[in-house]
Amino acid sequence: MELQKNEDALKLATSNVRRHLVNIYKGGGYNRIDKLHAKGKLTARERINLLLDQDTPFFEVGAFAGFGMYEEHGGCPAGGVIVIIGYVSGRQCVIVANDSTVKSGAWFPITAKKNLRAQEISIENRLPIIYLVDSAGVFLPMQDEIFPDKEHFGRMFRNNSIMSAMGIPQIAAIMGSCVAGGAYLPILSDEAYIVEGTGSVFLAGPYLVKAAIGEDVDSETLGGATTHSEISGVTDYKMPDEKSCIEAIRKSMGRLGEFEKAGFNRIEAKAPKFDVKKIYSVYPEGGKKPYDMLHLIEHIIDEDSIQEYKPGYGKTIICAYARIDGWAVGIVANQRKVVKSKKGEMQFGGVIYSDSADKSARFIMNCNQKRIPLVFLQDVSGFMVGSRSEQGGIIKDGAKMVSAMSNSVVPKFTVIVGNSYGAGNYAMCGKAYDPRLIVSWPSAKLAVMGGAQAAKTLVQIQVASRKKRGEAVDKEAEDALLKKITERYEHQTTPYYAAARLWVDSIIDPVNTRNVISMGIEAANHAPITKEYNVGVIQT
Repeated sequence: MELQKNEDALKLATSNVRRHLVNIYKGGGYNRIDKLHAKGKLTARERINLLLDQDTPFFEVGAFAGFGMYEEHGGCPAGGVIVIIGYVSGRQCVIVANDSTVKSGAWFPITAKKNLRAQEISIENRLPIIYLVDSAGVFLPMQDEIFPDKEHFGRMFRNNSIMSAMGIPQIAAIMGSCVAGGAYLPILSDEAYIVEGTGSVFLAGPYLVKAAIGEDVDSETLGGATTHSEISGVTDYKMPDEKSCIEAIRKSMGRLGEFEKAGFNRIEAKAPKFDVKKIYSVYPEGGKKPYDMLHLIEHIIDEDSIQEYKPGYGKTIICAYARIDGWAVGIVANQRKVVKSKKGEMQFGGVIYSDSADKSARFIMNCNQKRIPLVFLQDVSGFMVGSRSEQGGIIKDGAKMVSAMSNSVVPKFTVIVGNSYGAGNYAMCGKAYDPRLIVSWPSAKLAVMGGAQAAKTLVQIQVASRKKRGEAVDKEAEDALLKKITERYEHQTTPYYAAARLWVDSIIDPVNTRNVISMGIEAANHAPITKEYNVGVIQT
């Protein structure tokens, strides 16, 4: 009965994710899609579908970017840009496509952040990147939040230049507007295609040219396909239509040579011991009860591939070697069962104790020594607190774990299954620690601490502040304040809130966990490890 309740709850949460995605995939809406088609243009997602190899897996990064944000400006579905890791002519690559149905492809702050994330994935994994350009440039009402800072719009062109020097192939197709500073992106790429009749690229459009120098000129003469392919020489190829352009890019990708790889170990894959679809029933409804993380892991890894590291020590974290889709991995996962320590003391599941941190640090070092990618499965409430833990050196052992993980040279992948609270998020390779991919289940919660705990703390502070000012606070007013703060805090801990801000790359269906990790390791295998592992000074 309980397993059925667990399954129903997680399936419902996953179904809600899919429901939201259906709306996100509409971009700016059907009316704008129809207007695009009337111009002979395809949508960003239609272009990507034609570009990708058929019947091959792909992973979308940041589908929920901008979710619930910028409502005063009409919203920004998917951040106005689509980012995909997929296969083109047999080569794994990153695809970035402006969605011109969303404010004509204009750049919001989250658009810049998402574009930079796409380039980061390309750089870290040395994956070729394809830009399908169709953008009106910076969204002017928010220009101060996107234009001048280090991680704003201009960083993308700096990355173009760095990537070129690194030898990462970049291909750009100008399929619509490409305006102002954005004009540098295709020209800083290795190859630039432009579609006749719809593609245009210029530093200043006709209206701005008229205002600046008084010249009357139309878009085609100023920066159309003929101008830049036959007069200026800015673009390399003039294509008659979008489908021809996409086919030409596919042929170009098919000519790429092979590059050196990292050499991560992979053998023939085996199916997991348990049916992957049964994974829904393992995670407790609402994450409120203990469960066996080791049992959950066996729904993800290849059958008979697991070897636990120090299974009798530091039991609130599982460290294990295993295989996922044939790839050798090192898994670091929070154990949510209540267990006994080596001294016979009861330890709460999901909490990191000194012995668990010590074990994890040593295991992470071993994985680096053996060049084995790391997979972190988060369901963590934080580090153990209290005088006993402090006197036992919890800060020292936690710092050791953080240092070992931070300095890892092997690729890291993070899956947030349930709680991701406080310093536990950091030690278990949260976003700040450069995981190659970080994804969450629909059951995930990200915050500095749990909702009820945080709300009570905030209420106590506010009540004390009011009393200090001489204001009376009765029980009813205190309860109303607690309810208000709890609702706000709970909203901010949802995976949607995190995904909207790109704190995670995607909210995934739990049954796809294995496939996402496998695809991520395949991407990482394109980037040889060039640094030696060194953790510097560690307190022992």
